Amino acid sequence: MIERLGSSTICFSKKPSIVGFSGIAGKKEAQGPLKDDFDKIIYDMHVGQDTWEKAESTLQREALSIAMQKAKCSASDVDFLFAGDLLNQCISSSYGLKDFSIPYLGQYGACSTMVQGLIMASVMVESGASHISACVTSSHFCSAERQYRFPLDYGGQRPQSSQWTVTGAGCCVVSDEDMKLCPKVCKATVGKIVDLGVNDQNNMGAAMAPAAADTLLRFFRDTATKPLDYDMIYTGDLGKIGSALLHELLQKEGVDITRNHKDCGVMIFDCKDADVHAGGSGCGCCGSVLGGHILKNIEEKKLRNVLVMATGALLSPTSVQQNETIPSIAHLVNIVI
Repeated sequence: MIERLGSSTICFSKKPSIVGFSGIAGKKEAQGPLKDDFDKIIYDMHVGQDTWEKAESTLQREALSIAMQKAKCSASDVDFLFAGDLLNQCISSSYGLKDFSIPYLGQYGACSTMVQGLIMASVMVESGASHISACVTSSHFCSAERQYRFPLDYGGQRPQSSQWTVTGAGCCVVSDEDMKLCPKVCKATVGKIVDLGVNDQNNMGAAMAPAAADTLLRFFRDTATKPLDYDMIYTGDLGKIGSALLHELLQKEGVDITRNHKDCGVMIFDCKDADVHAGGSGCGCCGSVLGGHILKNIEEKKLRNVLVMATGALLSPTSVQQNETIPSIAHLVNIVI
């Protein structure tokens, strides 16, 4: 049964179980502090393919295959598959997952897609429409650069506010079976589109921080909880700049998350790596850290009650060329064990 809490939070009474999960990362990501948490590391950026886009599709296939293997299920057992990515028309997902022959619902939440997909899969399972559903997402540094900025061989200089698109993928398999040793989805808050006028595509953190603050404040109001009620509060890919802005926005509302907040975009890379500047970004940022680090820590009971909030900048190459502002969104799930 799904219960509505407050303005926009839903509570899952059965608490769908995350029975399988995976995190895949690329070579650069493997140089960071989370290397040992990933299920698979891809050292060949082409992943044996002839284009970056096909390489990213391979990441999704691998992530789904590993998660299903860990869940001890096959593609025929999965009722619905939710997937998306950053590329136009979500081609990494549609081309990468077509051979699984699973009923498919494409998602686009930009870098918030991992949590958006997890919410949708949980709703399907909790409602009884599905016994098992899965969600998967990915990003690839080279395919994102080609679409959103410049070809790699252009050699453009990136400002310090910019973030490095993570080459990685993440997947969760969600079941209606009550698995006591598995992480469970307890609550979810769906984000609103927030646009405070930022139009710098090289400062995604500033664009997304207001959306993150809005979602988190609504969740605390809806659930009558406070930050220290949770072991950890994870954001998807605000990076260093966006995280600092989020803290500032929340403190103006009397909410302090500085003692138990971590950002996946800051966590995934070595802070000494000058190339990443403000940190990581991309659908694969939250996806790989959730599937490779966060859920493992919950499963091992190092964490018991966490919030995971993925943020997304809802821009496109066309809107950037037209100098439009960058609307943003943030979706949140509460995961317990």
